[in-house]
Formats: sequence, C-alpha cells, structure tokens
Amino acid sequence: MTRRRLVLVLVLLTIVALFFLSGANELLTLANLQAEQARFQAWLAEEPVVVVGGFFVLYVLMAALSLPGATLLTVLGGALFGFGWGLLIISFASTLGATLAALIARTLARAPLEKRFAPQLERINAGIRREGAFYLFTLRLIPLFPFFVINLVVGLTRMRLWTFYWVSQLGMLPGTAVFVNAGRELGNLQSLSDILSPGLVGSFVLIGLFPWLARGLVAIVKRRRLALRHARPTRFDYDIVVIGAGSAGLVASYIAAAVKARVALVERDRLGGDCLNTGCVPSKALIRAARAAAEVREAGRYGIQAGEPRVDFGAVMAHVRRAVRDVEPHDSRERYEGLGVEVLAGEARLDDPWRVRVRAADGERVLTTRHVIVASGASPKVPPLPGLETIEVLTSDNLWQLEALPERLVVLGGGPIGCELGQSFARLGSRVSLVEMGPQLLPREDVDAADLLRQRLVSEGVELWLDTRALRVGPGADDAHVLEVERRLPSGEIEVHRLPFDRLLVAVGRQANVTGLGLEALGVETNADGTLAVDESLQTVLPNVWACGDVAGPFQLTHASAHQAWHATVNALFGELKRFRVSYRALPAVTFTEPEVARVGLSEREARRQGVEFEVTRYSLAELDRAITEGRTEGFVKVLTVPGRDRILGASVVGQGAGELLAEFTLAMTHGIGLNKLLGTVHPYPTWSEAAKATAGLWKNAHKPERLLRWLARYFAWRRGVHRSETRAASTETRRKDA
Repeated sequence: MTRRRLVLVLVLLTIVALFFLSGANELLTLANLQAEQARFQAWLAEEPVVVVGGFFVLYVLMAALSLPGATLLTVLGGALFGFGWGLLIISFASTLGATLAALIARTLARAPLEKRFAPQLERINAGIRREGAFYLFTLRLIPLFPFFVINLVVGLTRMRLWTFYWVSQLGMLPGTAVFVNAGRELGNLQSLSDILSPGLVGSFVLIGLFPWLARGLVAIVKRRRLALRHARPTRFDYDIVVIGAGSAGLVASYIAAAVKARVALVERDRLGGDCLNTGCVPSKALIRAARAAAEVREAGRYGIQAGEPRVDFGAVMAHVRRAVRDVEPHDSRERYEGLGVEVLAGEARLDDPWRVRVRAADGERVLTTRHVIVASGASPKVPPLPGLETIEVLTSDNLWQLEALPERLVVLGGGPIGCELGQSFARLGSRVSLVEMGPQLLPREDVDAADLLRQRLVSEGVELWLDTRALRVGPGADDAHVLEVERRLPSGEIEVHRLPFDRLLVAVGRQANVTGLGLEALGVETNADGTLAVDESLQTVLPNVWACGDVAGPFQLTHASAHQAWHATVNALFGELKRFRVSYRALPAVTFTEPEVARVGLSEREARRQGVEFEVTRYSLAELDRAITEGRTEGFVKVLTVPGRDRILGASVVGQGAGELLAEFTLAMTHGIGLNKLLGTVHPYPTWSEAAKATAGLWKNAHKPERLLRWLARYFAWRRGVHRSETRAASTETRRKDA
C-alpha cells in the first residue's frame, strides 16, 4: 500500500470514528427522520404558503446560481410533499431556476463561460443549429452533460428565453417525475424492512433505466418525425448502404459484413479511394525513391563514394505505379465480394433517408436500406487564384500522371502534403520553391518541430517562402509561368516577388465531396469547412444517415477514417442498445518528411489554447546510441504529462522513424499506461525505441523523492560507519550542489 493510500485510509477511518463518537448516527435513525418529517408536515399544514414558497424560492436560487444539490432537493421534495404536489412545485422551480441561470450566463458571464465550456458550447451550438428546440429537448431528456452546464452553455446561444423555458419545462418533466417518485417512496418508509418493498426498489430501478428508456423514446420520436416527411418502406433490401469505397467505406463495409448484416458498397470510381490510388500509397512510394537518391548523395559521410545519383524519373513513376498495383488486391472488388459485400459501380444519390438511387452504365437502381453511411471522401482544394485557369495545375490527384521531372516546381502550401512532395521532388532533382501563407511549416505542430523540418528542407535546397501570400499566376519568359507573391517582412513591410515555374503543385488542403448526393435537399447541413455536420456518434440530423472519413472530418487521415468507420457502423447497427462516441484523444498523425514529424494527443500549442496544465519532458535524439551510430541525431522526443503525475497528455517525436516510435506512446495513451510503466519495460539495445524509455527516465529523474534519497544516503553512510556529523556535512553539500 502506497503512502498516499495509507493516508487516505487513515482519514476515512478518522471521519467514521468521529461520526459515531459525535452521536450523529443517532440523528439518522429511521425513527428520528420520521419524527422530523412529522414536524414538517405539521408546519406545512399550519403555514402552507410559507413552507411551499420557501422551498420553491430555495430551489430556484440553487438552480439559478448553479449550486450543487438539486437532485437531493428533488428527492427530498418527493418525500416531503408527495408525488403530485412535489412534481408540480419542483417542475416549475427547476425550470424557472434554469432559465434564470441561462439569463445570468447570457448577461454577465459570456467570456469566462465560453472559455471554460468551449467544447460543450461548440457541440451544443452545432446541435441547436441542426435541430433547434428539439436538440435542447433531447439534452433535457437524456442529459449528456449536467443540467447546470446545459443552462449556462445554452444561455450563451441565441435561443429565445421563452423557447428555452418551455422546452426545459417539457424535457425535464419525465426525469423530475422519476426522482420525485423515489423521494415519495422513501418518505413512506415505516421500517427498515420496507427498503426492499417493490415500490422503493422499483423507483430506484426506474432511475437506473430512465436514461436508456429516454434514449429509446428520443429515437422513436426522431424516426416518427422523419416518417412524417418521407414514406418509410415496409421492408428493406439492405441493413446498410455505404457510399464511397475509400478507407472509411471499405472498413464500414467490412465490419457490417463481419456481423452478418446485408451491406451494399457503392463506388463511382476506383475502390481504395484516394489512399490507394492518389494518396498514401503512391506518395510513400515516391518518398522512398526520393530518400534513396538522398542516401546516395550522403553516402560519403559513411566512407562510401557514390557521387551524384542519376534519376530516371520514368522508372521512379513506374515504381510508384507498381506499389499501387501490389497493394490493390487488399481493396479489390473480389476480396470484398468474398467477404459478403455487394459492390456496385455507379453514382449514388439519396432520394430519401431510406432510398439510395444508383446510376450505373447499365441503368438505374433504387436500394432500400435501414441505414446509410456516407463515406464519399474529399478532393484537393484549388483556391480561386487569378490566372490559375490558364495553366494545368498539379494536385495530389493528377500528380501521378507526370512523365517528366519538373525542372522548376512551385509548391503552394506548407502542410504535410506540400512538405512531403516538395522535399521528394527536390531530392529527385527539381528546383523547388515552397510557399506557405503562415509563419511556419506544418501549422498544427509546435514551433520546435516545424523548425527542425525547415532547417532540413533549406539544407536540401528547397527555397522556403513563409509568411507569403500568393497573388496571381502570370506569363513568364521562355514559355514559362510565374507565381506572383507578397511576403511580409519582420519589420512589417510587404515585398512582392515573382517565382518562375514549369509546374505548379497546389497542396492547400482538401474539401469534402458532398455535392450530388441529395443530402442538402434532405436537410443534412455542412460545417464551415464544408464537411458534413455530425454528432459525436457520427450521426447526421437524419437518425439513419451517418458519415465517416474525410467527408466528416475533422482529421483527413486514413487511420482516422478507419477509426470513424468502426464507430459509424456499430452505432448504425446497434445504436438502439449502445452508442459509442468517437474519441480523437489518442489519434496519431505523421508527416513523412525527413525528419519525420509525428504526434499523438496534445501539442504544447493546443494545451495552452485549451487551458490544460502540463509538464514537458524533452529528450534529444543526439543522446541516443542508435541515432549516433547511424549519424541521424537530429530530432527529439517531447512528452506532455499531468503536473506531478506520469499520465501522458501528448507526445511529439521528430526524427528518423518518428512514426514508428510514436506507436508506443499511442498505445500508452489509449490504455492509460504512464511513463513509470514505460520506464519499467525492457527495450532492446541499441534501438530507436529506447528513446521512449530514455524520455520516461528523464521524467522519473525530475520527480525523484529527494527526501527519501537523503534518508537513504544517511542510512548507507551509517552502514559504512561514517560519523553522523560527516553525514550531515555531506548531505548539506549535496543539497548545495543540487541547488
């Protein structure tokens, strides 16, 4: 038993002892409570207005000021006033208090509440935008958040107070009735044996079952509202129709077929989506070829003289296409049909929430389905830049049709795609200029991580234009083109430059594929970034239409799509019994440049923005034996932890194989493993994975028990026969050096 646990046990035992020694246990006997209740009933009979009015005012004040104890007062009201009067009094008091709390938040506390409850506020605002008063009703009926949070946060929205009042009055009524009834049953106890009476047991069972019953009621109401607008089929061809056969759609289809649901997968282009055909697979094949060229150039540092590599760009692209072909069977039609998925080629459009019209080369077909999962992916975003229409723009979609290596390549965008492809083409021999509007590369990462990548790109000949905005594309000399840009200098002055190029690669992000699906006509809204609006279970405003992958956001990553696909499919098929809220707390992300930049959980920037307190432990790869032997010492491991504890809030790794090293921290965050256990895990020597253990060792050294160590020093000195005065002097000298 640890010291902390021992202290806690002693405190609890002391409290229990004081409870009995003070005689408080005698005040809580059934006879005493019944006597107090009898006196209260007599007072109520004599002065009903005073008693009821006082209780009403007390309840309103507690709710209005968001004080704890409303649930206890609700149960107490049932015991004191009975079910009928208790429900009447508490229902109006709680609603009035909630409305006053919303008014107070709206009038006095907007700024601090917006900061403190930012995640809740965003989710509730999104729900109110989608479904208005009905969303508030569902929050009241099934409290995903404590009622006081709903009061404060909805008070910050633009919902009318009268709407807030009557929806709260109606939505809180069933739950209030359940707790008032439990209080009434408690008030009717005549002896302790009555605790096992059917009425009291049933009341508490109802409290436990109420959230589940309320969730079912809300689902029925949603389906009923939907059925009033559209003609629901009496039978269905499929349990799920999945639109889009990219990463998300394939995983959704696989999971549905694995649990023996009947599933149809509709794809208008190629199975595998962007990841297989134009994204992850071809880009990593290109990166590998480019790294080989860089390794040849750098071979001299290891005593191997190879000279400048000769790059056959046609052969490089053949290697890329070969990699796509070799991975393709994993995502093939034959494989998924073998798993039990019906694969359909064609354009999909929703006629209504249960009917999907598929237009194929051989005609049209209407599929009836209980659920629809939209996994239509995203496409490269092309900005409305003047003059862009006069050239053939390269994107991550059409890049792979290049037959010749561009001599001069301008990359627009300094995010992961722009950095990966820009570095690769520079290594293969292109003169690359990379333009980024922000002050750093990889805007989602911390400055120290982005700065290491910046240094490496500059050393490899990439011309970086940070804090630079593209203005227009125009003609240049010798049939070339120029990109006109303006760059903001540290002094605040603006400089205009003309960057000549043979090809322009646009990598400024991706936009969700939502057009042509019939979703807008059905009332499915999109977010400000163009992704479909979904809740935490990935459900749209239509209760049987779900979305996952790039079309849903917020992370356009293959593994994020698969993560979402599991949640969307399981929630669609089994949501009546159990819903799973998708969590991104331990979602890893890797930029496959050299050095690689990998992160899971919070960065320092995100932690500060969210107001999360943290400690930072940083380990330089220059200290790692394996990095030294390979001459790859650039980079670091940085771990954010809860102050004073080893629980990991986030980890960033920059360096050779950072994406592989990140897996250990992702596992730790997912399963609640702290740095102490990482330190206690044997790692093979010499490996890159030792960096994780070394980082944990640095954290442990910073949190070592100094007092215990001083006592141990005295103990060992005593065992050695050292005089006590010498021990004290040595201890004082040690503390002085530590200081």
